Amino acid sequence: MPDFIGAIDQGTTSTRFIVFNRSGQLVTIAQKEHEQIYPQPGWVEHNPQEIWTRTQEVIAQTMQLKGLTAKNLAAVGITNQRETTVVWNRKTGQAVYNAIVWQDTRVASYVEELSKTGGQDRFRAKTGLPLATYFSGLKIRWILENVPGVRALAESGDVLFGNIDTFLLWNLTGGPNGGIHITDVTNASRTQLMNLETLQWDAEILSLSGIPAAMLPRIASSSEVYGHVAAGPLAGVPLAGDLGDQQAALVGQACFERGQAKNTYGTGCFLLLNTGGTPVQSKFGLVTTVAYKFGKQPAHYALEGSVAIAGALVQWLRDNLNLISTSAEVESLACQVQDNGGVYFVPAFSGLYAPYWKSSARGVICGLTRYATKAHLARAVLEATAFQTREVVESMEKDSGIDLDMLRTDGGMIEDELLMQFQADILDRPVVRPSIKETTALGAVYAAGLAVSFFLDLDELRAKWSVDKTWKPNMPAETRERMYRTWKKAVTRTFDWVEEPGSNP
Repeated sequence: MPDFIGAIDQGTTSTRFIVFNRSGQLVTIAQKEHEQIYPQPGWVEHNPQEIWTRTQEVIAQTMQLKGLTAKNLAAVGITNQRETTVVWNRKTGQAVYNAIVWQDTRVASYVEELSKTGGQDRFRAKTGLPLATYFSGLKIRWILENVPGVRALAESGDVLFGNIDTFLLWNLTGGPNGGIHITDVTNASRTQLMNLETLQWDAEILSLSGIPAAMLPRIASSSEVYGHVAAGPLAGVPLAGDLGDQQAALVGQACFERGQAKNTYGTGCFLLLNTGGTPVQSKFGLVTTVAYKFGKQPAHYALEGSVAIAGALVQWLRDNLNLISTSAEVESLACQVQDNGGVYFVPAFSGLYAPYWKSSARGVICGLTRYATKAHLARAVLEATAFQTREVVESMEKDSGIDLDMLRTDGGMIEDELLMQFQADILDRPVVRPSIKETTALGAVYAAGLAVSFFLDLDELRAKWSVDKTWKPNMPAETRERMYRTWKKAVTRTFDWVEEPGSNP
């Protein structure tokens, strides 16, 4: 058996290929960013061909760094930005339109149209999801209705749909020359087209959405051998794991028991709670999703609180306002002041996700005075992520009846000590950073490794999890609750900023 195993981690802003050893330790890594395309306000796109090119480049670079060959890898797993929607030609491999990113809000009119009969929770009983611009199904519909000729090709099966995992798996296994068209249950659960009970595409929702079944991938488990890499440095290596990024982080954090939860601080912020073998429908603004399904074992489900903008707000501060030159500088700038100076930043750039689900909301900065400086703004940017997380935690505890004793964290922002301490303070409970920080890629590796017996079982994976650092709350209760009340007031200022069609000015 080879000594190493790999993960393709395709995220919203970059693509990475990471090689791990049997201990779950990172051996080597390469990473490349791809362009963020904003054709108009509220629209966010990626070039699928660029993502495929970057994927090939980081694989080659990673293998070269350590002099590895395909024979050194037992398998490869994939984890990906979820909901981001690609439609491409089966014969040429070319996308018919740019990938429509999960943050994109162009389908708001479809949400409104479908909500008129049945309300925002029209599909929730079947899919676990409210009607929102977030999910893939309505993005597919937009492409079918706005790109000439695509609907006819879709009905004949000559164009294919996939989230990024499906697009990469198809290309890795041969593309136009026999590529496998497949996805896993976690990614399928983010389309708003899959029935959570049957784990299959729902014919009624497909009909209502005008989406031909012929263009959809086959739904598989998160851990099985789907096929083998057709060419390149990984030729012949089994592709054996597939998980949406947030579910992958849950697996990477070894949250295999009901009641265990993790929060990923990335482009967005995503808190998942393992609810076991039964889906729990949310009454407090969360979504119900598939956590993972290993081979022929039953699926496990999760409650999820999705926050659209977390690390992306730091990038906005860097790229749009030029207040910092690198994302890492936000912490040192924020540390120049003792508090936020009364400034609160609600980053509803793509509307509000959990627990509000208001697509008409837009970002606001509240509490500005002449006293406020760029350091106060930087602090407000970091605090926004922690406030949004507390809102999700409160909803999650109401829905599940489970009180979180601690919060396991991962993602790029967990290196920010100021943020982690403030998160513990505003939650009033410990926040824990694991020893192995690349938990998203690690989850894909765990899924792939289980499929090819590189890892023995879940007990072996549990034993690999350990704590790097714990932050304990250290804020007076009066201060914590006053700040949280002010945050909630600021959130209300974002509501209904975008006027719905036909509304009075």
